[in-house]
Amino acid sequence: MTFVYILQSQCGRHFYVGLTSDIGARLTAHNEGRVRHTSKFRPWVLRSYIAFSDRSRAAAFESYLKSGSGRAFATKRL
Repeated sequence: MTFVYILQSQCGRHFYVGLTSDIGARLTAHNEGRVRHTSKFRPWVLRSYIAFSDRSRAAAFESYLKSGSGRAFATKRL
């Protein structure tokens, strides 16, 4: 399984979209500051995630969520 996940900083102003096979370990890495892009906005909470059996479909969905229309979709629906 591959997961596309959305994190939200606890202050509520920052979001992060990522791809992983282990959500728990990845969330821990974000909150411990081991991910350079997210380290300054810690702590993070898991807002939502979606499981895919095909990694290429997960990567395509992650790319979509990082686009303008994908961000709008995630804000309204996820």
